[in-house]
Amino acid sequence: MSRKEQSFLTRVRQSLPGLHPAERRLGEFVCDFPGELASYSGAELADLAHVSKATVSRFIRRLGYGNYEEARRHARAEKQTGSRLFLSASADAAGQQSVSAHVAQGVSNLEATFLPVTDAQINAITRAMLGARKVWVIGFRSSHPFASYLQWQMTQVIENIVAIPAAGQTLGEHLVSLHKNDVVVVFGLRRRVARMDLVLEQIQKSKAKLLYITDEGAPFHKSASWHVRCQTLAPGPLFNHVSVMAVCHLLATRAIEIAAATGRARLRGIESLNDSLEEL
Repeated sequence: MSRKEQSFLTRVRQSLPGLHPAERRLGEFVCDFPGELASYSGAELADLAHVSKATVSRFIRRLGYGNYEEARRHARAEKQTGSRLFLSASADAAGQQSVSAHVAQGVSNLEATFLPVTDAQINAITRAMLGARKVWVIGFRSSHPFASYLQWQMTQVIENIVAIPAAGQTLGEHLVSLHKNDVVVVFGLRRRVARMDLVLEQIQKSKAKLLYITDEGAPFHKSASWHVRCQTLAPGPLFNHVSVMAVCHLLATRAIEIAAATGRARLRGIESLNDSLEEL
């Protein structure tokens, strides 16, 4: 892979062994807090890393960039991929974020997520899931536990629902069965897998209805029947997924409400079997 094809952080990491002490100190600082270079000028970065402006200039040239602005543009582009490394700031590294700061951000995320969501939209989603031939729920990486959670909760009222892929599985064996009368729920939270666009393209070809649940950084997906963007801002280096769980909870609860007597009958049957099998 040529240098032009390498990510910003890959260039920095590969250059570290050959750097002079001051440059290496700067390189290690940038590896820990790459968002600082994306956000600050060369002089500001020099102050943060406790090196000279000349050291910053030499460091940038050693990475193969023509100037600081070129390196900053590359870092900013990489920041958009959602790497949690870019969320860390040197000013916060030595301290702790208060409980109230986390709670306040969580509340803010919930309000921002649900502001554009209407009851009609939630009703349409859940009615489509209840009436589907089959419901498929897809999630990779950090999205995987949310896919599993939604599938498990929806199982209370939807018989034919599956979360894919399971451990060791590939998607081809599942996606070949997609049908126009199906509903597919895709969780596309940062960082999205490289092949996500191909998966979405295959769902579009199947003509199945798509519910796309993402973070706020994902561009609006035109082929989705519904696209819910969850706010995931956080005071620390990890994304806050409170709003994602809230969306899952709302969908499952509304499905039980809309399923009405049919849903309650299934719930009673589940509880009866749990008792007779002595599982709980």
